[in-house]
Amino acid sequence: MGNRLSKIVTRTGDAGTTGLGDGSRVAKDSLRIEAIGEVDELNSTLGLLLTEELPDDIREGLTGMQHDLFDLGGELCIPGMSIIGQAHVDRLEDLVERFNEDLTPLKDFILPGGTRAAAYAHLVRTVARRAERRVVHLANGEDVTTGAAGVSDFARKYLNRVSDLMFVLGRLLNKAGGRGDVLWVHGKNRGY
Repeated sequence: MGNRLSKIVTRTGDAGTTGLGDGSRVAKDSLRIEAIGEVDELNSTLGLLLTEELPDDIREGLTGMQHDLFDLGGELCIPGMSIIGQAHVDRLEDLVERFNEDLTPLKDFILPGGTRAAAYAHLVRTVARRAERRVVHLANGEDVTTGAAGVSDFARKYLNRVSDLMFVLGRLLNKAGGRGDVLWVHGKNRGY
């Protein structure tokens, strides 16, 4: 690692800009920084889920995702860089298939909840969806501060698969915790 973070307070961002990995400076509210921040928040919510007691295979998959998301943040930090690729997307698809195979098919919509670990998985899922929306927004070329979006298709696909995986894990963690799915009941509160 070439650079070490020895000085944390630099004051370089006090005027509302921040540096990208290519040395350029952009506004802290630019679409690129918004996308990077959402990916960072996604990684942090994964960290929260990882504080729970989890089966080893789930823990290993989530820890791998944290490393991928850190790489994705680095990719977004340098316009035009590509780190996340098809192999990353394939790995998540394999996890979705493996973890979903022992679950019963859904006939109804489910609500986020059940065990605390499952609720955290659903929280991660919603943050992943928001991160995906920000990356798509950036990829659509609306970031005028950098001139070009420079976002790979794999970044968007990866975030989409993260949310798929977290939906499945929410169900799996409820099952592992001795709880079933929390089912949505159509019209439950319409009589009030």
